[in-house]
Amino acid sequence: MINQERILTEFFELVKIKCSTREEREVADVLKVKLAKLGFEVTEDNVGEKIGGNCGNVLAYKPGTLQGTPTVMLSAHMDCVEPCGGVEPQLKDGIITSVGETILGADDKAGVVAILEALRIVNEQNIPHGPIQVVFTVAEEGGLNGAKAIDSSLLKADFGYALDSSGGPGEIITMAPGQNSITAVIHGKKAHAGVAPEEGINAIVVAGKALAQLQCGRIDFETTSNVGIISGGIATNIVPDLAEVKCEARSRNMEKLEVQTLHMKETFEQVAEANGARAEVKVSKAYGPYVLQESDPVVTLAVQAANSIGLTPEIKATGGGSDANFFNNYGIPTAVLGVGMNKVHTTDEYIKEIDLYNSAELVTALIKTAATMKK
Repeated sequence: MINQERILTEFFELVKIKCSTREEREVADVLKVKLAKLGFEVTEDNVGEKIGGNCGNVLAYKPGTLQGTPTVMLSAHMDCVEPCGGVEPQLKDGIITSVGETILGADDKAGVVAILEALRIVNEQNIPHGPIQVVFTVAEEGGLNGAKAIDSSLLKADFGYALDSSGGPGEIITMAPGQNSITAVIHGKKAHAGVAPEEGINAIVVAGKALAQLQCGRIDFETTSNVGIISGGIATNIVPDLAEVKCEARSRNMEKLEVQTLHMKETFEQVAEANGARAEVKVSKAYGPYVLQESDPVVTLAVQAANSIGLTPEIKATGGGSDANFFNNYGIPTAVLGVGMNKVHTTDEYIKEIDLYNSAELVTALIKTAATMKK
């Protein structure tokens, strides 16, 4: 059904376009033209201005040819991690990699290409369909900022799919954690390390004592925490009066997330006080969790679509966040679909050629299956 040669050519075309986070202008302009040619009403929001980027989210809408069917959102992100300039993709023995010392960009051009090909097939074969909304986001890497800053009133779908997971086509992610960011600044007391060390309070040492008491890593089956960055001090002959520790907590259960976050905050504060120092702890919500039920239409449709093309549906939970966290929080039930990207965020990134084709087949099947549903 799908055009494999066209998919491969388009994938190679798109990964060659440099698309750093907050610098997606070039690829966005290309995608806007492609969507317009497919008969979509295409707009770009002002998120670029909000987040300091050169481009906003690209949104496209096409009315359905059928009445009374749900509006389906198809989403992928346009940006890539570094190094994403000068990508030279190569296909060898069914595996696509980058020739040079760059990422490949399957995260998330594999999702973009699958969506575009499915839309072409629907047009070319006059497949009956309900309303379709496409959302290509900016700045997903490093904070889901495009989805976070979007005006949620622009989202028209009854439910949606974010094509942005390393699992193969057929994987359906229905649960993902929320995340809190925790920054602790330890205020100690400066002193000369050789002349009067007893007069100082070593902020780095205090931070270390707090870290030794933190519950960290895998807390339980749906909760994790991590200490990612620590900094402080200016010289070895000065007792440091300042240390900063950046951490995170995640859980698919909001109550557990709050308990873990409070534990981390109080540990820094109490250990600092016990050692004559002071801890200034700031907590910010990165994004909320989501949990979809297997009986939800967004899930049952994905299962049915996968089965219809011979893929084995696999419903899973994840420990990572995606644009779907925000879409779900905005009231648009959104599942994340696997597209087969592997070793993402590294120069060893690759994708199987067959997964590109299967993802496009799956999106086509999603559109066809949604057309059989009633709102």
